[in-house]
Amino acid sequence: MTALRKTPIALTPDAAPYAIRAERTSDVVAREALLDACFGENRHMRTCQRLRDGRTPAEGLALSAVARGKLVGTLRLWHVSAGGKPALMLGPLAVEVTSRKLGVGAALMDHALAAAVARGHRAVILLGDAPYYARYGFSVAKTGELSLPGPFERDRLLGLELREGALDGAWGMIAADGALLKARAARPAKLRPVPRHAA
Repeated sequence: MTALRKTPIALTPDAAPYAIRAERTSDVVAREALLDACFGENRHMRTCQRLRDGRTPAEGLALSAVARGKLVGTLRLWHVSAGGKPALMLGPLAVEVTSRKLGVGAALMDHALAAAVARGHRAVILLGDAPYYARYGFSVAKTGELSLPGPFERDRLLGLELREGALDGAWGMIAADGALLKARAARPAKLRPVPRHAA
């Protein structure tokens, strides 16, 4: 396993401090708006979204970055089967434009990977820019025989072993393997009192 980075959070004189915490229900609207701003409204059509649709993120691995009470970053990890090997799929990672030079993305990554290790996960896979994610230890070394359920660029399918050998022999289609979202129970219609008619 590649050693996890310890990135200090550097703050400029006029920068707001930020905190990384577990995602909350109250973050949903802001998170969706942030993802739309970063990836466009057609983001739901992307290949990796097919591995997230109808699923819940891995327990304890849906994170928010908050500054002055405002959501400025989000990162989630999802259970997948990487050709029969248990793994996590990372994404999306999004940071609000004005917070990108504050180390928010790096802090989210470091926190997420450390939490994944602490929870006993063995490997993480993502679809992203190799030069950016190489700093965290991601590479194409063990993803060459894996596929995604839709179009993707081979050199962007990256993996990181949290335990040595976790992706050895990984071959085939990456498939969703997480818990299904619970369907919202339909609210019963309010019963209206039946008017009494005089006999």
